[in-house]
Amino acid sequence: METLTRSGLAEAIYVAVGLSRNESAALLEAVLERVATVLETGDSVKISGFGTFLIRQKGERIGRNPKTGVEVPILPRRVLTFRPSQVLKARINGDSLPATEPKAEGMKARGA
Repeated sequence: METLTRSGLAEAIYVAVGLSRNESAALLEAVLERVATVLETGDSVKISGFGTFLIRQKGERIGRNPKTGVEVPILPRRVLTFRPSQVLKARINGDSLPATEPKAEGMKARGA
């Protein structure tokens, strides 16, 4: 199994889009920088058909040092999570997506 790297992504952009290697690398860096900037503000990043990157706030809690057993406070912090889309989950599992039908109840509730 091979790990996908920045250079691998830049190369894929170069091959698929036809930009120069430098332009492909710059495009990739611009996209990654934009994603990081939005996540820093606490907002979510949703890439349709791929998934959603979310920032979750975790509260303070008591942890335990596994070596000594001493209780230690774990400070509140923000953590990055990723929720894959149904499309990505289906691709990973080799499934085909079921045809989606509009939800009649939801349409009625909105007055449509």
